[in-house]
Amino acid sequence: MPPGCSDTYPRLIGDVGGTHARFAVIDSPGSPPTRFRTLCCEDHSGLLEAVQAYLLLERGLAGPRVAAFGIANPVEGDRVQMTNHDWSFSIEQLRIDLGLARLVVLNDFTALALSLPRLRADERRQIGAGHERAGRPVALIGPGTGLGVSGLVRCGNGYAPLEGEGGHVTLAASTPREAELIAVLAARFDHVSAERALSGPGLIALHDAIRQLAGAPPLALEADEISARAMAASCPWCAETLQVFCAMLGSVAGDLALTLGAFGGVYIGGGIVPKLGDFLDRSDFRRRFEQKGRFSDYLARIPCYVILAEYPALLGAATALDNALAGETGT
Repeated sequence: MPPGCSDTYPRLIGDVGGTHARFAVIDSPGSPPTRFRTLCCEDHSGLLEAVQAYLLLERGLAGPRVAAFGIANPVEGDRVQMTNHDWSFSIEQLRIDLGLARLVVLNDFTALALSLPRLRADERRQIGAGHERAGRPVALIGPGTGLGVSGLVRCGNGYAPLEGEGGHVTLAASTPREAELIAVLAARFDHVSAERALSGPGLIALHDAIRQLAGAPPLALEADEISARAMAASCPWCAETLQVFCAMLGSVAGDLALTLGAFGGVYIGGGIVPKLGDFLDRSDFRRRFEQKGRFSDYLARIPCYVILAEYPALLGAATALDNALAGETGT
C-alpha cells in the first residue's frame, strides 16, 4: 500500500534511549506529530510495556497500524538487547504483541540523522565559523546516556544515514592532564572509549577521576548536578569536569568531521549539550575541533551546530517509516 494511503494511519513513532522513551503519533498524511509524551524507562519492564502505557495514557487514540522506533542500540537481526538499559526484545514479537502491520526499529542516532534535513533554522545554533555545503556529508554526534554517532551521505536525490557505533572508538588524550584522567579511567574500565567520558555516566566518571587526582574524597553527584555547578562556577572540580568534557568532545567531533569530510556540517545532539547554553561557546570545544595540525584550516571551514529541536529523532523515525513503506510498494 502506498505510504500516504489512509489505512496506514495513525502511525506511532518513538525514540527510545537508556533513560527516557518518547512517543508521538502522526494522524494523517502530511500532518505533524502530535500527542507527545516522555516516559521514564525505569518505570516499565520492557518496551512493550512502555508502548502499552503510552497508548493507555492516550485513551482517545485509535490503535496504530504501523510504527517506527529509534532505539539507543545497534539493530542487527530480530533480537535487541539494549547496551545502556536492561530491556531486551524480539522485533517481530513486539510487532505481533502490538497488533501492527509493520514495525521499523532502527538505531536512535540513525533516526536522528534522518531528521537533520528537516530542521528549521531556529532549531539549530551554530558554534564557531564555517559554512555548510549542499550535498556534502553531514556528521552527527551526541552525548546522552551513551554517546551516539551517525551521519548522512549523498545518495541519489537524497541522503542515506550511516549506521555504526562510533561512540565506542578509543578515547585519545590531547594534553598531559587528559592523559592523567584517561589513566584513571583505564584502571576502572577495560576499554576507555569516547563514551566512557562523553556521556552522562562519563561526566560522573570524569568528575570522580578529577577528585581522585586532587586527593579529594569521593562525592556522589549526578551528571545534571555536575553541569549545574560548573555553569554556576560554584565548584572547581565540576568546572574542570565540564571544561574537559567540552574539550574532548571537540576533539572527537573533529575526528568524525575528518573521517566523513563533513562539509555539510557537524551536528551535536543528545541530552547534555543542548542544556549547556553558551558554556560550550566559551569552552575549548571549537578550538579543539579545529586543532588538527596540517588540517586545522580544513576543519575551520566546517560549521558545527547544536540541535535545539525538542523531539528531532521522532521526525527521523517518521522518515524511516515513510522510506520503509515506500520501498515495500516500489514508490
